[in-house]
Amino acid sequence: MSDQPSTSRTRLIALLVVAFAQFMAVMSLSVVSIALPTIGRDLHATSTGLEWVVDAYQLVFSSLLVAGGVVSDRRGRKGMFMIGVAVFAVGSLVNGTAPSIAVLIAGRLLQGLGPAIVAPTTLAIISATFTERRERARAISVWSSGSGLALALGPVVGGVLVDAFGWRAVFLVNVPLALLIMALGSRYVQRIPRSPALHPFDWTGAVLTTVAVALLTLAIIEAPTHGWLSDPIVIAFAAGLGSLVAFVAWERRRPGALVDVSLFGRAPFTVANVAGMSVFFAFVGGIVYLSAYFQQVQHRSALITGLCVFPIGLGFFAGAPASGRLIGRLGARAPMIGGLLLCGAATLGLLRLAPRSPIAAAWWDLLLVGLGAGLCLTPMTTTAVAAVVHHRAGMASAVHNSMRQFGQALGVAVLGALVYANIPGGQAGGVSLNRAQGGAFVSGLHLALLVSGICLLLAAALAALLIPRGFLSPDRTVAEGAPAS
Repeated sequence: MSDQPSTSRTRLIALLVVAFAQFMAVMSLSVVSIALPTIGRDLHATSTGLEWVVDAYQLVFSSLLVAGGVVSDRRGRKGMFMIGVAVFAVGSLVNGTAPSIAVLIAGRLLQGLGPAIVAPTTLAIISATFTERRERARAISVWSSGSGLALALGPVVGGVLVDAFGWRAVFLVNVPLALLIMALGSRYVQRIPRSPALHPFDWTGAVLTTVAVALLTLAIIEAPTHGWLSDPIVIAFAAGLGSLVAFVAWERRRPGALVDVSLFGRAPFTVANVAGMSVFFAFVGGIVYLSAYFQQVQHRSALITGLCVFPIGLGFFAGAPASGRLIGRLGARAPMIGGLLLCGAATLGLLRLAPRSPIAAAWWDLLLVGLGAGLCLTPMTTTAVAAVVHHRAGMASAVHNSMRQFGQALGVAVLGALVYANIPGGQAGGVSLNRAQGGAFVSGLHLALLVSGICLLLAAALAALLIPRGFLSPDRTVAEGAPAS
């Protein structure tokens, strides 16, 4: 009997390793929100400082994704994956030992660099490891399960860690887990040939896209604080949009461009990215402000709050694997549309929440929100990656992840502005609200849920109109000129 693990076992372990790395990277976005009140008390942080504990990670993560994906295509996916996990671990260690809020924010900036490298490399590794279409769809469903579960389980895990060990455990737990991922990754993740470097690295494109995404994300993050029409926010939006226009113009005429912008001329690729942005706009924003509803309005503990939103995770855990099987049988179109419709309808079902609603009142709707999100995220990701040849999978993955992260930042900012519109200062540090403020919060939450539900239903309509029937089904070639697997 050979000492080497079988090929199928090796591929399975490699999939679990990269999926768990993605799980950790995404969870660091959701787990911290539960710890903010404790961090504020321990480090004597202002509300602005606490906001930046969340936003610093988000800003670096989203703005460097495209550059990270293209570098991984050129420098090797496995090596960049290991570097990204190592950076994430170092940033987590800095966060967990931070003596002040300034050091914590600096650590979050460093920590965010890790997933900017890890997120596109994980999907590129899966694309190269699982070349048969059905296998790839199922593998991507495992990867998507990690992403969605991280968002849904973040409040639960955060509540357990904060209540049992304090806020530092939220960061320090990442260090041994990252070391385990690196040990397993070095053995089981295969080395994938680098993409042919026919042209020098597009530094101009890298700078333009990083500046564009960073400025737009920063403007969205800071708009609720400074006002959407304030001078700094208008200038940031204008500069970000200008950088984006310059980036597209530059990429259209440059050989070996950082991003093949012609991909957006293919309807399935564009719809997959717009739909992914819409889901993260509604799904992440919903989790954040439903968690705030249980903590600030119903005055529940961190652990109980996590358990209240746990049905979202259960639904997602059921939906994502089922989605992979459905893609193999029906193609990407049906589960994408069905998941968006279910997620949108269930989000609208949450409009019946009142300030004193029992926990059970939202249980089924939260379960269906997670189920719908689980059904639609895998076909979106599969569609985006199927649009390119394998050696550019890092680029396609980075673009798709960037759209998701941009949607997440937009959702947290826009929906937060709606939720807290009539509660000045109510967002700071997760403070408890009195009865009058609680009623105003719920009114704002209803408006945010209405916007989210409509957004998801519109994304479903877009997919129904623009994605061909049978797209990526076993008996059809890849549509719109994308390379077949």
